[in-house]
Amino acid sequence: MIRRRTLAVGPALIATLAALGLAQAQTFPAKPMTIVVPASPGGAIDLAARLIGQKMSESWGQPVVIDNRTGATGIIGTDFVAKSPPDGHTLALVASSHAINPLMVKKLPFDTQKSFEPVVQTHVVPLVLVVAPSFPAKDLKELIAYGKANPGKLSFASSGSGGAPHFSGELFKSMAGIDMVHVPYKGSTLAHPDLMSGRVSLMFDTLAAVSTQVKAGKLRALAVTTSKRVAMLPDVPTMAEAGLPGYETSTWGGLLAPAGTPKPVVAKLAAETTRILALPDVKQRLMDAGVEPVGGTPEQFSAFITQEMGKWAKVAKEAGIQPE
Repeated sequence: MIRRRTLAVGPALIATLAALGLAQAQTFPAKPMTIVVPASPGGAIDLAARLIGQKMSESWGQPVVIDNRTGATGIIGTDFVAKSPPDGHTLALVASSHAINPLMVKKLPFDTQKSFEPVVQTHVVPLVLVVAPSFPAKDLKELIAYGKANPGKLSFASSGSGGAPHFSGELFKSMAGIDMVHVPYKGSTLAHPDLMSGRVSLMFDTLAAVSTQVKAGKLRALAVTTSKRVAMLPDVPTMAEAGLPGYETSTWGGLLAPAGTPKPVVAKLAAETTRILALPDVKQRLMDAGVEPVGGTPEQFSAFITQEMGKWAKVAKEAGIQPE
């Protein structure tokens, strides 16, 4: 009898919790909000967070603080959010390194998926495969042919080990069947002089970081890494168009809430963020910075993170990359 009563209470408890979640969503936000950016000011996720925070504050009437908590490729700031109260008032706007960190760090202070409620993907930043103007290969097919004819002679720069530009180079090695030496730098701008002089062969870098040098003729763009061409460099083909079908990477950003945040609150955050990203002034600010707004549902972002983790895990395995 006791067991029957317990089973009977189960659905009632679920219904009660759902009702509480809906009630919380109706009154949310009930206090000032914080969006933690686990990176320095000035990058794509920082810009997105500030634009979203400003518009949320205007529409909801609560202050939204942007808190830059840097360190350990985003782990420090993200961990702060993982351990914050699960009420939707503290969020993280993470970058693509969130899906790569488990492959680079043996013991993360949180579970990349279980410690968070994915809210919404905010944006994508296309990468561009660039070489020096003097580089002998004039297009992607010639580059691949050169790499196969000269094993071990190619090198690729990155903004640091473990980021999307690094793993994009490793994916290129694998898919093209060529051997390249990885040369990590402490930020992409430090790599540019060596790239322009030809001391390193090529680089996958963000559209925002290299578009000025490409337009000035200081670097030559062979392809963009997204599935579609980008408005900022309309004459540059995609990797697939240039001769490597199936290749697609990018850096990206998205909002996470602590695990246990009520689903209706998460849904409300996702809907509001998607509305904000579609506003003409917000969209233009992002596009001017080489950032493409996305938006969508929590379910879509959750599936995307899972997909990214699987893709980069395969790349890490093939490249022999081990977490430290």
